[in-house]
Amino acid sequence: MIDAKYPLTGASNHGVSLAIYLNDPDENGVELYWDKPKENWPVDENGNLLMTTDALDLEDLMEEL
Repeated sequence: MIDAKYPLTGASNHGVSLAIYLNDPDENGVELYWDKPKENWPVDENGNLLMTTDALDLEDLMEEL
């Protein structure tokens, strides 16, 4: 997608997963996501899952690859 310069419509870190958003040629929204290892999911002091919607650092993600 980078080589094709395909435009993204968003990128988020949800705490439990990383997501990239784009539109297909017919303008349908598409989400590509990767679950993080469950042991890395954020939880509060009672063990409740804490999902978030934070910006995904794409440069940092690419450096990991």
